[in-house]
Amino acid sequence: MRIMRCILFIAMVISGSHCFLVDTPSQLKWDNLKVTWGLDTHSPNYFSPLPRTVTDAIHAGFKKIGDCSVLAHWRGQRFVKNDDYSLILLYDIHGFIAGIQTAVPIETGRNYPNSSLTPPFVRDGHRWVISAYFVPPSIICSRGRSQAEFDAEGTGTNLYIQNGTVPENSFIVPHKEVGLSHSKWVEGHCFFAMGKHFWYDLRADSDCNALFPVFLLYNNKGELTAFGWAMVTNLVSTRYEHPSPISFGLFIKDVPRCLNVAGVLTTMHIYLTSNVTLDTC
Repeated sequence: MRIMRCILFIAMVISGSHCFLVDTPSQLKWDNLKVTWGLDTHSPNYFSPLPRTVTDAIHAGFKKIGDCSVLAHWRGQRFVKNDDYSLILLYDIHGFIAGIQTAVPIETGRNYPNSSLTPPFVRDGHRWVISAYFVPPSIICSRGRSQAEFDAEGTGTNLYIQNGTVPENSFIVPHKEVGLSHSKWVEGHCFFAMGKHFWYDLRADSDCNALFPVFLLYNNKGELTAFGWAMVTNLVSTRYEHPSPISFGLFIKDVPRCLNVAGVLTTMHIYLTSNVTLDTC
C-alpha cells in the first residue's frame, strides 16, 4: 500500500494538469492510437482512443479541414474536432490513418517556435504545425493503403518525423531502442507506466529556444511504443499535459538549466498500442 501511495504521489507531481505513458510494436503491430496521459486510466480525457478511419472520425465528431495534396507541406486529409488544433489527424486517400499533427497559434506575445525550430514546425496560415506519419509519406496522397493492408499493419509500419517542408524527406525512428546508438538521441529516465524517454541532443546547457519538440518512448523490451510533443510554451487544450518543473528530473537525466526558468512546458503523449498501462521499466 505504501509503494502504491508513493507511485501515485510521484505521478501527481509529474502532471501539471496531466502527463505521460507507453506500450509495444515492432513485430507486434501497432494496434491503437491514443493520446494524453493522466492519473485516471478510466477518464475520457486520458489515454483517449482516436479514430483510425475517416468514417470513424466523422462519426466521432471530427471535421475535415483539408484534402490530401502532394503540393502541401504535409501529407493527408486533415481532421480536427471542436476546432481544437492541438490534435490534427491525417488520413490517406482511402481514409486510413496516416499521421498526426499539433499546431501552435501565431499570436501577439508568443515567441514560440523561433527560427531554430522552423522546421520542424511549418507555417499553416495563422498557425505553426509539426507532423508525424505512421506510413511512408510518399504513399499517403498517391496510392494510400488498402483495407487488407490496414487490417494487417494496424496504425502503421514506421514512425516518420517531418523535419522540413518536404514530407517525403521525413526521418524514420528506429523500432528498436538499440537503433538509437551512435545518434544524437539522448537517453532519459524510465518511469513506471511510461517507458524510457529519449530526447534529441539534450544537455544541461541546451538552449530552450532550440529544444527539439519530439520525444520517444521505448518499453522494457526496447520496443518503440509511443512518442510525443514537448514544447516550451503554454498551450491550452484538454489534449495537452503540463508537467511540473520539479518532475523534469524523473524523465530527463541532465535537465537543461534553462527549463528551470522557461515557464510552462506543454506536452502530449501519443500511444501506438492498446495496453499502455502494462509497461514496466
